[in-house]
Amino acid sequence: MKTVSQLFMACALALGSVTLAGAAHAEVDTKPKAAAKKPAKAKKDNKHSETGAAPAVSPADSEESAEPSVTDAAVTEFNCELGNKITIYTNASDDDHIALRWKKRLHRLKRVVTTTGAHRFENKVYGLIWIGIPAKGMLLDSKQNRQLANECKSPEQVNPLQAAEAAPAQG
Repeated sequence: MKTVSQLFMACALALGSVTLAGAAHAEVDTKPKAAAKKPAKAKKDNKHSETGAAPAVSPADSEESAEPSVTDAAVTEFNCELGNKITIYTNASDDDHIALRWKKRLHRLKRVVTTTGAHRFENKVYGLIWIGIPAKGMLLDSKQNRQLANECKSPEQVNPLQAAEAAPAQG
């Protein structure tokens, strides 16, 4: 009869031979264990959120990330719900772009054609979308899928009769 220690040794030898047989069929890892770490994850670029600087962009998007010029532009102030304010600068010679001031930053937005007649402008770099309809305007954040400002109205939208009377007669 075998003793407990003899049984233990027999089991250990059997396990060792199975392990060695399995290792013969497995690929040999030549890297030391310390170097076999997972690759480090790329760090997020948080500079935009901290400093307000433009995120890294491709040359095609550089136009949208550059601060637009507002010289000789018509200015429209919008008062929105929750005390938010938006200023839009339009240039008569460039109907495809507007400059929009939101939270002390000026953004260039490009017109997107719609079938509804709404005025839609986007800046894909920052994810801003301005939608203007006759009754109001709204600013959306497409990156976070939320409204930034709603019920934005210019003085003409607040009181259209006064705006019509104040406008000079054409003719």
